[in-house]
Amino acid sequence: MTDAYIWTIIAILGIGTYLIRFSFLGLIAGRDLPEWMLRHLRYTAVAVLPGLVAPLVLWPSATEGEVDPARLCAALVTFGVGIVTRNVVAAILCGGVTLYVMIWALGGA
Repeated sequence: MTDAYIWTIIAILGIGTYLIRFSFLGLIAGRDLPEWMLRHLRYTAVAVLPGLVAPLVLWPSATEGEVDPARLCAALVTFGVGIVTRNVVAAILCGGVTLYVMIWALGGA
């Protein structure tokens, strides 16, 4: 592949992502959205976050892709605290503390 080809692909992808964002932010900005759309947008983070977190829990690069009990335990604690308390900050803090305690208890990972 030539440098021009790679830069052309980068430019096309940049323009594409700009247009995707502009279609939502630029064209709709300043207008009230319908109630049904606002209701659906509330679930965006819930839909995206598991896709970001699951690979880090199931195939962590820190353990070269091997399943790690410390990360699984921290994910379960985070999930449990989130369900019980309905508090995102408490869930993240408890999961983080669990991760570091488990890493320490298991001798590092």
